[in-house]
Amino acid sequence: MPAPVMPAGEVGLVRNRLFSEIAIGDHAEIERRLTAEDIQLFAVLSGDVNPAHLDADYAAATRFHGVIAHGMLGGALISAVLGTRLPGPGTIYLGQTLKFLAPVRIGDLLRISVTVSTREEAHHRLTLACSCVNQDGVTVISGEAQVIAPTERVERARTTLPDVRLETHSDGPQRLMDHARTLGAIRVAVAHPCDATSLSAALDARAAGLITPVLVAPRARLEALAAELGLDLAGIAIEDVPHSHAAAERAVQLAASGLVEALMKGSLHTDELMAAVVNGATGLRTARRISHCFLMQTPAYPRPFIITDAAINIAPTLDEKADIIRNAIDLAHAIGVAAPRVAILAAVETVNPHMPATVDAAALCKMADRGQISGGLLDGPLAFDNAVSVAAATIKGIRSEVAGRADVLVVPDLESGNMLAKQLEYLGGAHSAGIVMGARVPIVLTSRADSREARIASCALAVLLAHGYRATPP
Repeated sequence: MPAPVMPAGEVGLVRNRLFSEIAIGDHAEIERRLTAEDIQLFAVLSGDVNPAHLDADYAAATRFHGVIAHGMLGGALISAVLGTRLPGPGTIYLGQTLKFLAPVRIGDLLRISVTVSTREEAHHRLTLACSCVNQDGVTVISGEAQVIAPTERVERARTTLPDVRLETHSDGPQRLMDHARTLGAIRVAVAHPCDATSLSAALDARAAGLITPVLVAPRARLEALAAELGLDLAGIAIEDVPHSHAAAERAVQLAASGLVEALMKGSLHTDELMAAVVNGATGLRTARRISHCFLMQTPAYPRPFIITDAAINIAPTLDEKADIIRNAIDLAHAIGVAAPRVAILAAVETVNPHMPATVDAAALCKMADRGQISGGLLDGPLAFDNAVSVAAATIKGIRSEVAGRADVLVVPDLESGNMLAKQLEYLGGAHSAGIVMGARVPIVLTSRADSREARIASCALAVLLAHGYRATPP
């Protein structure tokens, strides 16, 4: 009597079916939700880096209007059914024919099945009809496989697969700095750089060819610090002021009078510097609300993106969010994104009257429809996963030019934005740079915990913006 067949989904075990146990019409299948990571990993293994599979912008202009999976990725999934379900371990693959009938996209839920159509006793050979069907009932792949079925029982603990994480070697910060350097250094007032981190950052940015610093601080304290750190201040302009409050005011005066093209925070508190900036008498205010942008790049996302506002506006109103978005779009243009996709984040992707962030998101999108916000493509509310993952958006049934491809993430409030940015940096391996927008000059507003690279990259952003402001003042 044939041994009982282990259910195909039995947790922890894989068990084969012997040739003698298999009859014509026997069937097995698996389901698989396709992700961007699946496609990327297959590209790495196969070497097939056709941009139709990997470059969302390129793929959008093809006949398929989006990224599609490699055809042979479907073939690999058929192999998985043959090797683990029917006949299972011990199967020898002899041949396979495939027809690719429809594109397979990120987020598709595929049902991959095999059905025995012929048996050959003499050589224990089977022919199996194979198919991949998507969530809409469309057959995307069909074919036929020939195998030699096992004649000896194999039962093994299911192998734990290694945790494979694809990481692109991000050279974004270096490319940003290299590009900014070609534009020429700008004069920057550095307000109260009276600790090792802020003074070193200013001198590092100078050495990188990005800025010509004007150090605004008590001269005696500055020179003592430089001597302690072994830093050379020769040839660097110093504006001697008595304390941090005076440093903030003098740095802003230099910017308002056109003697410098950007500001950089030193060791004083953010509120102290920004209070001087927003003082109506200084002349640095514009009609826009001032806001902060993080430019981030993480190995898990294919392009740099902006998070805003995570540093200045605590609980922005609808009007303030509109300016926050306008500022972010301006920054996106400055870094070369001509039509940035702006995702307005909330906890859910539907409008809920009890969740103000979703109502604001809907209103902001309508403002964009009416031309009140221009220069980018807005959509929201979008949950974070829908904003950055095409697969997540597809599962939720969201059809959007922004979902899964966002260039700008607009957070509901400062707390959520600050936590998101820091989680990406400390747990997600993200590179970051920060800049304040909405004033007449860019403002480098770094944290004491920021890395040297982040500080220099932030100066590079200031250079890009300052050169742009020469032609088109904010």
